[in-house]
Parts: sequence; C-alpha cells; structure tokens
Amino acid sequence: MKSLVIAEKPSVGRDIARVLGCRQGGNGYLEGKDYVVTWALGHLVELADPESYGEQWKEWKMETLPMLPEHLEIQVIKKTGHQYQTVKKQMYRKDIGQIIIATDAGREGELVARWIIKKSGVRKPMKRLWISSVTDKAIREGFSKLRDAREYQKLFEAAVARAEADWMVGLNATRALTVKHNAQLSCGRVQTPTLAIIAKREAQIKAFQPKEYYGLKIKGENVFWTWKSSQNSNSTFRREDVERVLEHAANSTAVVEEVKKKQQKSYAPQLYDLTSLQQDANRMFGFSAKQTLDFMQNLYERHKVVTYPRTDSRYLTADIVETIPERLRACRNGAYAQICGKLLKSAIKANKSFVDDKKVSDHHAIIPTEQGVDWKNLEYGERKIYELVVSRFLAVLLPPCEYQQTEVSAVCQGERFSLKGRVLRQPGWQEIKTIQKEAGFSEDSEEEDEFENGDMGIPDFFKGQKILFTDGKITQGRTKPPAPFTEATLLAAMENPVKYMDTTDKKLKQTLGETGGLGTVATRADIIEKLLHSFMIEKREQYIHLTSKGRQILDLAPQGLTSPELTAKWEQELADIASGKAGKKDFESRIRKYTTDIVKDIQASSKTYRHDNLTNKKCPQCGKLMLEVNHKNGRMLVCQDRACGCRKTLSRITNARCPRCHKKMELVGEGENRKFICACGYREKLSAFEKRRKDSGGGVSKKDVSQYMNKMKREAKEPVNNAFADALSKLKL
Repeated sequence: MKSLVIAEKPSVGRDIARVLGCRQGGNGYLEGKDYVVTWALGHLVELADPESYGEQWKEWKMETLPMLPEHLEIQVIKKTGHQYQTVKKQMYRKDIGQIIIATDAGREGELVARWIIKKSGVRKPMKRLWISSVTDKAIREGFSKLRDAREYQKLFEAAVARAEADWMVGLNATRALTVKHNAQLSCGRVQTPTLAIIAKREAQIKAFQPKEYYGLKIKGENVFWTWKSSQNSNSTFRREDVERVLEHAANSTAVVEEVKKKQQKSYAPQLYDLTSLQQDANRMFGFSAKQTLDFMQNLYERHKVVTYPRTDSRYLTADIVETIPERLRACRNGAYAQICGKLLKSAIKANKSFVDDKKVSDHHAIIPTEQGVDWKNLEYGERKIYELVVSRFLAVLLPPCEYQQTEVSAVCQGERFSLKGRVLRQPGWQEIKTIQKEAGFSEDSEEEDEFENGDMGIPDFFKGQKILFTDGKITQGRTKPPAPFTEATLLAAMENPVKYMDTTDKKLKQTLGETGGLGTVATRADIIEKLLHSFMIEKREQYIHLTSKGRQILDLAPQGLTSPELTAKWEQELADIASGKAGKKDFESRIRKYTTDIVKDIQASSKTYRHDNLTNKKCPQCGKLMLEVNHKNGRMLVCQDRACGCRKTLSRITNARCPRCHKKMELVGEGENRKFICACGYREKLSAFEKRRKDSGGGVSKKDVSQYMNKMKREAKEPVNNAFADALSKLKL
C-alpha cells in the first residue's frame, strides 16, 4: 500500500516528491513506489457563502440578520475546484493505505488539510509531517519522525472555531452596516481595532502642544561638557535658567567631582520572527509588510534558503544547535563569507539569549537553512531580505561588542556638568553593522549611538582636577509629537497593542501580549493591505493615515469590535481549545450570542454615514453621483451605490520617472490627451514622453505592454471595496 502526502502548495509538494523519489507525473500529483504526493493551492475548501443556506440570505436585508446557521457548512472553492477533485481522487484510490498531512505546521495549515479530508468524506489512517523548513534534509528527517494526526485534533478544532467566529461576527457586522447606511462598509475583530489604534495616535498628534526646551554645552579641555539640571536632565523649559548658568560658568573654573570607568558589553539583537523582519525591511528598504512576506515565501519555497517564515518566535530549539555549522557553510558565499569562516573555526557556543525550547511554540526563529544559494540568482528584494536573515543569524553567534565607557562629572559655580565617551575594545557582533553600512543598509533608528562623543575617547581626568571653562553655547529644541504610523511601527503596535487598550484588566492585557496581539504574524500584512484597498487608510509618503471613511466606521461599528480586547479574549479561548482545556461548543455558543447583540446594536443606532468624497459627476450606469477615491495605484471614480459598482480610472501611478526629480509620475486623462504629472510640477504629454523614450533608446517591449493591458482588464473587473467581497476575502484574521 502507498501513502498519500498532502502538501499546502505545489512548490512544497514537488520538493517532497523529489526527496521521496516520486517522479511519475500526473495532473496535480506526483507518484513513486511508496508515495503519492499531491497538494492544495492554499485553501481548497472554505466556509460556505451565506446564500448557500437558503433564499433568505441571497439578498442583503436587515430583517434577515443575524445569519446564524445551526451548523456552518464547508464548500469547495470554485476557482481551485479542479485541484480539489484531483486530491479527492487520490485519497479514494484503493492502493492508498494512509494519508500524511504535510501542510504548513501551524493552526491554519492544519485547517487547510483537514477541511479537504472532511469535505471528501474519506476515512483512512492519518499521519502528520511537522517541519520548519523544506530542505531535503529537513524533509527526510521529518518523514522519519511522522506523528499520529490525532495529536493535532484539538489544534484543528481551534482553527475551525476561529474561522467560524470570524464568519459569524465579520459577515453579520459587515452586512448590517452596509444595509443600514447603503454604503460599502465592513468591519471585523482585527481590522477595526487596527483602525482604532491609528485613530488614537492621530488624536495624540492633534492634541500635542509643542514646547521649547533649552540646554547648554560649554568647552573645557577641548571637549564640550553638558549641563545637568537639578532633575539630572540635559535640558529645561526655562531659557532664563540656562542663560544664568552660562553667565556664571563661562570663563570660570570647574572641579572634577567623579570619574567612572566601566567595561561594558553590548549584545546582538534577537533573531528575527516575521513581524520584526517586516519592521526592519520597511524601515531600511521601504518594503511593505506584504512585500516582505512575499519575498520570504519565495526564499522559503522556491530557493529553500530560509526556514518557515510565518513564525512568532525569536528563539531556537536545542536540537538546531548541531546544524549551525552546516548553515554557516551554506551562507558564506556573500558579503559575510569572512565572518562565516571565522565562526566555523571555533566551536559554536549556544546560550539562552537565542536558544530556549520553552520560548518556541510551533516554529523557531527565522534562520538560514543548510542549503546554499548563489546570491546573484536572487531578485533585489529577495536578496535584501536574505541578507537581513543571514546578518541577524551571524550576529547572535558572534561575541558581544566590548568597550570601555567613561563618565566624568564636574562642578562649576554650584552647577553640575557631565562628559561621556567610550573606547571600543572588541567589535564583536558590530562587525555585522559595519558590513551592512557598506552595503547601503540604512541605520536602525532604535539603535543609534547614545554617546555624545561617539566611539571617540576623551581626555584622562582625575578627581579634584581643575578645568577652565571657556565659551559656551545654548542649545535649543522643540518637543515633538508621536510620529504617524509607518507600516513598521503599525506592525509593532498590532503585535503589542496593550497600551492602546482602555481596560484596567491586567490579566486581559497579559493575555493579549502572550497570544501575539492583533492578528497573527501570517495575517497582519494582509490586514494592512485590506485596509488600504478598502480606502479606510491611506499612505502619504511612508506614513499611514485614517481616511474619513475609516473614522466613520470607528464611530458606526459596535464598540466591542473597535477594541483589541475582543481578540485577547478569543485568542485565550482558542489556546484553551487547542490545549484541551476548553471545548469548542462553549466558545461557539458565546460567539452566537455576541453576534446577535452587535446586529441589534447596529439596527438600533441613530448614527448616519456621510460620503465626504462625493463629486458632481454622475454614474453613467445608474445616474447617481460618484465618489473619488485614492487607492495604492492612483485615483478613480466609484459609484456610491454599492449595488452598481461602476468605476472609472482618473489616474495611475506609473513606473515612469520624472526627468527632474526622478520620482514616479502620475498618468492622467484619456486617449490622446493623456499626460504625465509629477509632484514637483513637471508635466509632459504621453506622446512627447514616448518620443523622448524612443530617441533615448528606452521604451518597453510588446510583451510588457500586453502584460500591462491584461492587468488593467483584470483590475477593471475586480470589485472596488465591495463589502461582501471584503468580508469574505482573507478571512484568516
């Protein structure tokens, strides 16, 4: 008898098939002597649409809400139905004795395979492959240690509970809001609290009152000393205090009061989980969270040079330590070859700073695999992300940075002054930062030099030494409000939203911190993309801002859905289901009651929704006034009637660069009147641009033009902020 292996994606399935010797090709599967390998295409089965339960839910009507079927059914996704039939056919083969689940090792991966098996109705023994990377070695080791699938039954139940809860709450709230206000509105337990976090930051910025502050630098022994206030601060809000100190201290003698010299160590940052990697990639290269995840998926699935990307752990398990030398050999072809070689010459020293079994849940931190790659074969984004993973991996293996820190304090005319400096003794892991700077990596703002004199030493001083203070200068600054969110800082806020919670329940805050915040490492990028796509948030340069629509949704949505507390409660209960401490039925009962309550709240609300982006242009299909919306690719007109869905492109952000400032230009207008416009004021007709490109030897190929036009046609058919499509898409919250 043969075993059927079900992978989550074709690329992973083919890798497993190759390792298992399955070379006979089929339509959607590969076969060998002992194994048949097939795959999903992500999810092949999903929760059924509301209209599949009866005529009453085909139309969006308030009187048919809430939608709470007695049992939630699952259905085959039409778009990938052909692959589902392929997998089902293999499962029912008489020569298949057991099924091996080889989908991603986690809650959602478990759901992908189990729903396929459940929908097909097949009943055969099941095993589970649980691996963190898809290298040949990891696959072979995983198949030598297959586990009984029954060990993961509770994990599957938790995944189903999460999916069903999001279906009931998200679809009912979205449909109720949309029908109530006849506008394309949606909300959910993750996206709406994310809006609330952005709103809270914007309120802090708006309420902020800047204040001028002052400090004093005064010269003595060819170095500048910093004045310390009575509160031991470097500044004060009272300019007259600084002026008084300068008047008394200038051209006066100071006496050294204390000299402290300490040998200090600076340790490398922790290994990457997905969120911290997305943050650094956004800060250093401007990559969006979704782009970083896509690059990581390519590195994991296609190139096989990094471990499982969707992890929330920043530690390794002890069994990984023995594989570190092989991983070092695999990544020594690039800029870090010399460091890899140095590390390989001595024994690897693991410590609790990066190896701790207790701090690893489903998957360990992201590190390079044992499989090497020619860095030149990686695309720009893939190479940059791989460099980040490799550099952080090497950093934790290198010794700490060691330096001598000197602090000197002196007194002059009753006022205290200080001086700090440091001398580097051993660079340790800081060698990595040197290489990164040479490679053009931007400096991480959170790790800026905290010492006034940088890595420079300072003169030797001794207690009681007299120093003549000469000229001084008053420094001045202004307090700044919190910065608007970027994708990097918003990801951090979603991961740890405790300070944005209004509750005083310490246990609930602790739960939210322990369960990973809003969303998961795998879904946060999609949540941000969804909010951008549905015009609830927008980007101005790198900063994220709420739109009028986003603010109004926060006001219209039921209060419970605007707080991270709901996610905290859910995740705690889901964790209890996965561990066997709680039952799925009790959780489902509470969700049904909560869904009924929020629908009643929306129905009873007297609040209204107002379009503030209404134009005077009428829809060519229904005659109603159209809305002007900004999306990530430009601007367009959209009919305000959600049932119509008509839209018209006004402008698109192109890849054409302005000849003056080299920024991307916007293409506006229609037909022969189309022209490029740049933010710097440059304008150029499309015909003139094409001629200039042709004369300079540039231009695009017919293939590029064809691909671009096909993309335009696809986008023209996609719904723009269709509430139902938004609600159903990417329900993995």
